[in-house]
Amino acid sequence: MQKRKKAVKVDDNKNTELYEALALIEKERGIPVDFMISQIQKAIVTACKNTYGGNDDVTIDMNSETGVFEVFLNKQVVEEVFDSNREIPLDEAMKIDPYASVGNKVRIRLDPKDFGRIAVQTARNMIRQGIRDGEKGQVLAEFQSKLQDIVTATVEQIDAKTGNATLRLGRAIAILPKNEQVNGETLSDGDQIKVYVVDVKTSDKGPRAIISRTHPDFVKRLFESEVPEIFDGTVEIKSISREAGSRTKIAVLSHDENVDAVGACIGPRGQRVGTIVDELGGEKIDIVEYSEDPVKFITAALSPAEVLKVDVDANGEKVCKATVPDGQLSLAIGNKGQNVRLAAKLTGWKIDIRPESGFFGEDESENSENEPSYIGDGLDEEDNA
Repeated sequence: MQKRKKAVKVDDNKNTELYEALALIEKERGIPVDFMISQIQKAIVTACKNTYGGNDDVTIDMNSETGVFEVFLNKQVVEEVFDSNREIPLDEAMKIDPYASVGNKVRIRLDPKDFGRIAVQTARNMIRQGIRDGEKGQVLAEFQSKLQDIVTATVEQIDAKTGNATLRLGRAIAILPKNEQVNGETLSDGDQIKVYVVDVKTSDKGPRAIISRTHPDFVKRLFESEVPEIFDGTVEIKSISREAGSRTKIAVLSHDENVDAVGACIGPRGQRVGTIVDELGGEKIDIVEYSEDPVKFITAALSPAEVLKVDVDANGEKVCKATVPDGQLSLAIGNKGQNVRLAAKLTGWKIDIRPESGFFGEDESENSENEPSYIGDGLDEEDNA
């Protein structure tokens, strides 16, 4: 009698160790104990099926709170046994359950040691796969919780050949391609940087986060974090155009007549926009006021150049001609056409820049081939391709 009590105590300790191990996995890898228990139960059913001729009629009692871990194989009570894996004679059944009767089932307690070597190996593989699946699920959930948002990541490695950066985002790893890094910035191992989670893809290798520091919405999220009026909806970002590492234009609109949208984004003494510029490595940012009036919006979008007038296409096409002082032509066009190109993307209008001297009012058919102008088409590069 004492020996039996001692044996039960040892089993209880083993069960305690099992659940402690599961709790440790949950703590270190974020895989819930309940998920791991479900994987163990599936593995046990498979092991029984492989050991007992396909019989998967198994009762498993696992409770992490009480430490209980018991496995029973269910067999049909019969007068004559034809399949010993699924059936048991009445006399043996009554040794297990005195109330057993033909037609009913009895539960036979199993010891995992009774499982065959192949069955045990199969169960182990299933449990390992369960852990991997659980980790993938945790990574996917972590990525999805940050989808289209900014996360802070740690640079773990820079590929000397491609320039791609391997980043750690919480428990997960993601790759920041060279073409998604801001031009001119230099990343080093151990750097803490912010990235924008553009999308989440799943494959046989697991979930993968598509991250970027060049996406226009990266700037949008930075403004939302730095400008309370944007976060609470008082000020709305209507559009953004960006050439990462060089210049960004952002159009904002206030829904409160007492709040200046542009001023709110700039902040006291330029602190708010200054913080964003620092995060972007000195990238220039033009903040303009959005307007439903295309003339006003296009005029603002061409800032910092002065615009004398904007003539929109009479046929309703989103095409316009903007006239600027002769001395402002280069400023309006910008370096390699950047200013008018970003203004076109910001407004969605095709903008033809003309100098003040002598082009409007003349016969355009006579001068169209010779007149100096610059056109921003309002399309992304991929749209032009």
